[in-house]
Amino acid sequence: MMPYHNWISIKEIILYLIAIVTGLFIAAYSVHMLIGGLVSATTEKTIIAIVCTLMALAIGFMVYDVKKQREKQG
Repeated sequence: MMPYHNWISIKEIILYLIAIVTGLFIAAYSVHMLIGGLVSATTEKTIIAIVCTLMALAIGFMVYDVKKQREKQG
């Protein structure tokens, strides 16, 4: 067991970064495929920015929750 068992390890940080990048890419691409060409480019970029921000907040909350649960365990 690590001496700081409630810390997030480097491997987990890398895993979370991969999840964030791929999640944001998929979210942005999905929005582009759904509304691309139906609205102006400015509106599309704005909606993509909003969706990606919400997605990043959700993933950030998941990381925070994991850390909080570990603190509760030990």
